[in-house]
Amino acid sequence: MRSAFAARPANQYYTLTALLAARGAQTYTSRVIAAVMFILGLVAVATLGSSASLQWQISRELLVGVAVSSFVSAGIWLRHRWPTRTESAILVGIAAVVIPIGCIVPVNPMYGLLGSTCFALVIGYTALFHGPRLLISIMIVATVMVLYLAVRIAGHDPALALAGVALILLLYVFAAFACRLVVWLTGSDDDADAIEPLTGLLNRDSFYLQTATLMASRNRDDDRYLVVAVVNIDSFAAMVSMGGNRGGNRARVAAGQALRETVRRDAIVGHVGDAEYLVADTFTTPDSSPLVDRILGAIAGTPAGMTASVGVVSTPLRPLVEHPPHDVLDEIIALATTAMYEARRSGGNQARYVVRPNLSISDDENDGYDTPLL
Repeated sequence: MRSAFAARPANQYYTLTALLAARGAQTYTSRVIAAVMFILGLVAVATLGSSASLQWQISRELLVGVAVSSFVSAGIWLRHRWPTRTESAILVGIAAVVIPIGCIVPVNPMYGLLGSTCFALVIGYTALFHGPRLLISIMIVATVMVLYLAVRIAGHDPALALAGVALILLLYVFAAFACRLVVWLTGSDDDADAIEPLTGLLNRDSFYLQTATLMASRNRDDDRYLVVAVVNIDSFAAMVSMGGNRGGNRARVAAGQALRETVRRDAIVGHVGDAEYLVADTFTTPDSSPLVDRILGAIAGTPAGMTASVGVVSTPLRPLVEHPPHDVLDEIIALATTAMYEARRSGGNQARYVVRPNLSISDDENDGYDTPLL
């Protein structure tokens, strides 16, 4: 078992942000972080207007820089997309510079010791979203700052300095440990490679694996149907040409969220291309039109007002259980993709269905099944 402090940083970041997207919490989380950064900026402004004495002639300019950096960071978190891992690490680095400045410039080191509690927020965020290397770097910066303040306090009250250092460092250690423990307990590092970062949906390999597991868990007496749908956003290239990559990303995230909110909880949903999604589920009948109608309505109801073309294959599970699941899926997805293109050629915002297809991998069992394209 790997340590709670040994997660892979890149995958850890994208897995956790994808989990936030999967639960529709990215926007809320980014606004909370932006509010924290904005408040830190206001604290710096309030310090400028307070009666607190400052150490150096350029202290006011330094505090103005702290306030501006905090406000800019808040603005970055209020953008329409979640920061990349590199952007997030840069924001952490900025916080690791501006917080010490804000804590050191007051003449009274007790003000600085009080302000150093802000580092617990940065440490917790870094422990949750980034790897041990960056976390250790931030911890070192925070510890050096606290020790510097303690030395200044110790000149007047050694006992107070010792107590203050102990409390602040305990806060730092607890923030780091608690957030790393969350990463470990949620298994975010173990499932990192399963998630497509932008939408929080499964990637192609993970979609295949989970759908294959679904098929393999059935038996020869199972009379249900496997339903696989290929969903493609209509006119996606035009969206990108008009709105750029940012507009394309918004459309992909919105479509992914619409699918998550529409399918059943046990359905398997993947994002496998720029504008292409896969959905797999089991039904008691070959009629999947209620689900597909909901998918079309949900995507059309997104803020972007986009539409989608859907190709659907419904096939009995019983004949599939003894065949290689990945080979079966390759053929089913190919049929669904062909049906999806037929829906696109007919104008989009509609679906085509393939029911009980004659799969080449199981011809013997499927003799007599018809393959209508509706």
